[in-house]
Amino acid sequence: MIEIAICLAIIGIALVAIVGVLPLGMSVQRENREGTIINQDATVLLEAIRSGARGMNDLTNYVYFVTNNWALYNSDGSVKSIGGNGYTGFPNPSTTIAPGYYVTPSGTFTAPASTISSGTNMIGLLSTPEFTDVNGLPTNNLFGGGYSNHIVAYVRSISGPAVEKPPQDNQLLQEDSFTYRIYCVNATVATDTNIFFLPAGQPAYSQQLAQNLHELRLTFLWPQYPNGKLGNGRQTFRTLVAGQIETDVIAGNYLYFYQPQSFAITK
Repeated sequence: MIEIAICLAIIGIALVAIVGVLPLGMSVQRENREGTIINQDATVLLEAIRSGARGMNDLTNYVYFVTNNWALYNSDGSVKSIGGNGYTGFPNPSTTIAPGYYVTPSGTFTAPASTISSGTNMIGLLSTPEFTDVNGLPTNNLFGGGYSNHIVAYVRSISGPAVEKPPQDNQLLQEDSFTYRIYCVNATVATDTNIFFLPAGQPAYSQQLAQNLHELRLTFLWPQYPNGKLGNGRQTFRTLVAGQIETDVIAGNYLYFYQPQSFAITK
């Protein structure tokens, strides 16, 4: 009996150690799975934005909310006004679809959201330049006034389990699916601010470079919880995009698209 008791005690200690390791192993597995999904989704979205993709209407099933927190600056650099716009791929959006998201220091986002019903328009929103002038056109600085845009997209994972994918309309499954935010920055490359004092020919080159070369940065924040809070996952993807940005106005919304470069063969 003594030997049996000792054996049971040893087995019990071993089982306690194994059970204690299981949660850690499951947590690491979940983090690896989430990291893999983020890498796959980032590849899809980066390529879609940099190529000015038209179509991709399936994006409206995954990018379920987009916000633009903007600030309007005066010509002297002071802030004239601040505000926020909301966009959703679904009709009749809920005002709690992005809980706890602040657009002004004085309150939460409660304004009705505009419905974006196509993937083309969704790409146009995610491509919004960091700086635009008072007419909504892309610019590389805010000298003389303009808007500073802060684009954040709320996304359900494009990759991942098939049970989470459309036409899944079960609200519980949708809320339990892996969701993340993307902070989208479409910034012009840094240029010499003293362009007017450069040798002849260089100011024009500097301005041309600023108009045709941008750094696209997508910062993924995950996971997004149903209560609006975020987990500890952070990863930023960067790429340089050469080409001009075309501005389009659809239903009162300013949309922006990179123009794909074309090549001609002459004989």
